[in-house]
Amino acid sequence: MNETPGGGFEASGSRLRDDTVMECKICWYRYQPEQGDDYWQIEPGTPFSQLPDHWRCPQCDAARQQFLVVV
Repeated sequence: MNETPGGGFEASGSRLRDDTVMECKICWYRYQPEQGDDYWQIEPGTPFSQLPDHWRCPQCDAARQQFLVVV
């Protein structure tokens, strides 16, 4: 399956599905809800839309607004 970045988090707003994979447009890190995020101690199963306000990309420190929907 060919996956390409889609719309940004700001464009998607609360319309994100809980299983939506988001990709940082700076370093290409992918936040995958089923895995969570060890760096920020985010539990597996946490949707991108439910990440705390202080959450940033664990690889490059980009803000959440720098993430795009993977379609």
